[in-house]
Amino acid sequence: MKNRKISTIAGISMAMMLALSGCSGSSGDTAAVPQAKGYTGGATAAESGAVAYYDSYCDPGYAPDYEAGEFNTEEYDAVKESGFASVIKSPLSTFGADVDTASYANIRRMISNGYKPEDIPDGAVRAEEMINYFSYSYNGPKDGEPFGVNAVIAKCPWNEDNLLLHLGLQTQAIDFSDAGDSNIVFLIDVSGSMSDQNKLPLLQQAFGLLVDELGAKDRVSIVTYASGNRIVIDGVPGNEKETIMDALNGLKAGGSTNGGSAIQMAYELAEDNFIANGNNRVILASDGDWNVGITSQSEMSELIKKEKESGIYLSVLGFGMGNYSDSRMQTLADDGNGNYAYIDSLREAKKVLVEELGANMVAVADDVKLQIEFNPTYVSEYRLIGYENRRLNAEDFEDDTKDAGEIGAGHSVTVLYELVPAGEETEESDLKYQESALTDLAQNSNEWLTLAIRYKNPGEDESRLLEYPIGADCLSDDPNNDYLFSAAVAEFSMLLSDSSYKGSASYEHVLETLSDIRLNDEYREEFKDLVAMAYGNANNTQW
Repeated sequence: MKNRKISTIAGISMAMMLALSGCSGSSGDTAAVPQAKGYTGGATAAESGAVAYYDSYCDPGYAPDYEAGEFNTEEYDAVKESGFASVIKSPLSTFGADVDTASYANIRRMISNGYKPEDIPDGAVRAEEMINYFSYSYNGPKDGEPFGVNAVIAKCPWNEDNLLLHLGLQTQAIDFSDAGDSNIVFLIDVSGSMSDQNKLPLLQQAFGLLVDELGAKDRVSIVTYASGNRIVIDGVPGNEKETIMDALNGLKAGGSTNGGSAIQMAYELAEDNFIANGNNRVILASDGDWNVGITSQSEMSELIKKEKESGIYLSVLGFGMGNYSDSRMQTLADDGNGNYAYIDSLREAKKVLVEELGANMVAVADDVKLQIEFNPTYVSEYRLIGYENRRLNAEDFEDDTKDAGEIGAGHSVTVLYELVPAGEETEESDLKYQESALTDLAQNSNEWLTLAIRYKNPGEDESRLLEYPIGADCLSDDPNNDYLFSAAVAEFSMLLSDSSYKGSASYEHVLETLSDIRLNDEYREEFKDLVAMAYGNANNTQW
C-alpha cells in the first residue's frame, strides 16, 4: 500500500534528479515560463496564455522550500477497489453519476513532473474521472428525454475471456449565451499558501477567461478569504469587465486560511443576488488547505449540505501542489451539487471555463442515479470500473432523499463494466449457477441488461424514472473509436493504480491501441503523449 502523503525524501530526490538533468522550457509560441518535464504543449501562447503544466521542481520561484522544512502534505482519500459481483446474488449495480475531471488533470501534473506510477498516492487515480475527462461522439437525447443512451459490448482488451460493456449518456448541449441569466460568486482563497505562480496568479488568469464569456444579463460577485473574509465586489454586471478584472487582478496572497465562514458569506451573497430560473452558482477556487475555523471534512460537509438547499450550486476548482487537499475539495463538490476540476494550466482553464462552460455551469438534471440489472442468461459476474466513491445501495435508487450527481448541458457520462459471460467463472469465485434463478423471461429474452436512470429536474424534489433495455444488438466484433479509447484510458488507470484486475494490461498495449485509432482531438493526442511519458517514467527510458 502506497503512502497517503508523498514523502519529503521523495521530493528532495526528484528535485536533485531534475536539477542534474536540467529543466529548460521549450521555445516557439510559448512564453519564457518553466516547462514541466516532458511537456509537449499543444496550445499556442495566444490560445492558452502560454502557461504550461507547472513543475514545482523546475522553477525555484515556486518550488517547495524543503530546506525551510516545507513538507509535501497532499491529501487523498484511499479508494478500495471493488471486485466482481455475482449476477445471481447481486443482480443490481447502483451508483450516482459523476462528471468530475479533477483526477485526470492532477495525474497529468504528477506524470509531467516525473512521478513514477508507484509515486502516485492512493486515491489520486479515479478511473471514472479519467475516462470522463474526454468527450465522446455519442448520440444525443431523443425528443422529450434528457439523455441519449449509447451502448457497445465487445471483447475486454486486458482479459480475452471477458467482455467489456461501454455505456454512454449524453445531454443536449447549449450555447452558454442562450442560457438563463447567471449569478456567479467567485469564492477565492487568498491565503499565504496561494502565493505560488500555479495558484493565485493562474487562478486570476483562469477567471479572466470566464469573465470574457459573461454579458450584461449576468452578475458577478467576489468573496476572498485568508485570515479574514472580504466582499470585493457585489453583483457587478458581467459586461463591466474592467471593473471585474481590476478586482481580480488586485488580489494578493497572505495570511492563514479560514474557509468555513467564507463559504457562508459566499452563499449569502449568492442568495442576495439570486436570479429566479437562472444559473446561481458559487465557484470555489483553492488548494483546499484550511487551517482556521471550520477545518474538518465532516464540518465542511454539513455546512455545504445545508447551504445547497437554497438552490445554489457549487463548483470547485483546485490549484497547486505540495499542500493540495484533493480529499477535501472532492467532498465539497459532491456535497454542494456541483462539479470538481483541477486546473494545472491556463489551457485546462480554457477547457473547463470556456469550451465546456455550458456543461459546467448549467445543470439540466440533479441527483442522477444509475441502476443496471444484468440478465444471468448472458452475464454471470460483473465489475464496475471506478465509481468507488459513488456506489449506492440498491434501495437508495428509489430514495429521493439520497444525494447523487448533477449533470450539465452537453455533459456526457461514460461507464465501463467488465463482464464475465454466462458459463464462465473468475478465479475469485466458486459460485455455481442455479437454474431456478433463470426465469423464462430471462432465458427467452435477447436483453443482456436494463439500464434504469432516476433524475430530478433542477428545482424539483421528486425524481423521474427512465429505463433502457440493452441487448444482443449492441455486441460488436469491431467496436468504434470511443469504445477503444475509453478502454485504453481505463487500462491506463488500472496500471497507475496497480489494480488487482489489470490482467494483461500494459503501457505498450495502451500505446498500440492509441496508435491504431483516430484520436480526433488535441486532448486525446495529449493523452497518448502522457501514456508514453508514464511509460518512460516507469522504465527510466523513452517510448
